[in-house]
Amino acid sequence: MPLKKDDSGRRWVEMEFLVPGTPEQVWQAIATGPGMTAWFTPTTVDERVGGAIAFDFGDGSNSPAAITDWQPPDRFAYEERDWSGDAPPIATEITVTGRSGDRCVVRMVHSLFTERDDWDDELESFESGWPGFFEVLKVYLGGFAGMPAASISASANASGDDLDVWTRLTAALGLAGASVGEHRETPGGAPRLAGVIHRVEQDAGSRDVMIRLTEPCDGVAVAGTYALAGQVRASVLIYLYGAEATDIAATERANWTTWLRGVLEGQPAAT
Repeated sequence: MPLKKDDSGRRWVEMEFLVPGTPEQVWQAIATGPGMTAWFTPTTVDERVGGAIAFDFGDGSNSPAAITDWQPPDRFAYEERDWSGDAPPIATEITVTGRSGDRCVVRMVHSLFTERDDWDDELESFESGWPGFFEVLKVYLGGFAGMPAASISASANASGDDLDVWTRLTAALGLAGASVGEHRETPGGAPRLAGVIHRVEQDAGSRDVMIRLTEPCDGVAVAGTYALAGQVRASVLIYLYGAEATDIAATERANWTTWLRGVLEGQPAAT
């Protein structure tokens, strides 16, 4: 849905997603630190009104928030004051509504109050950015809800246009021309991934491919590119589930960063 405005000065975007799971399972995934870490980004949550949330986006980038509403398993709200330069605080409200067949509708609304339109593009970017993460959430809830989880995040800036960078990235990962349902695995020289293609998404601003992993353990990997401030940024996000997830992630994080920067920035890659 497009950005909305009203006479009070409120501007907002809203989204709804149908996900598997009971309200209690969905709440654990969207309103706790271990849950959000399993499909979004490493997160800590002090589970109470007034409690702090910290989203860790890597490279020293953290986005703090304060919980403004806490009603398990139905409603969760928080406010971020330092989300974008001198922008006014942005308020996020998430509601969970149960449906038949152990499914839930998750509704997410991002709002800010200002008469200026300086941050409209960034506010709209929330709407375009969440669907990919919610696809990971669906996989997590569908097969791994409540299991131990750990993540790996690697990114690099690259020269060339977005199609050129996408072609280089997918070739290096063994994902060139991937189609949903295919089994793919990384070639020699790349860190080990293997699994079935779950989703391929492309538009004018971004491209990504999602793999349902069987190696190095159960999980999800998302490789993608997107334009950012005149550059193209490539990323690999890996979510691992099960008893071995934490140890594997700790071993592989540095390998992924070194390898990706070697492929796209020309830095020496580990062998």
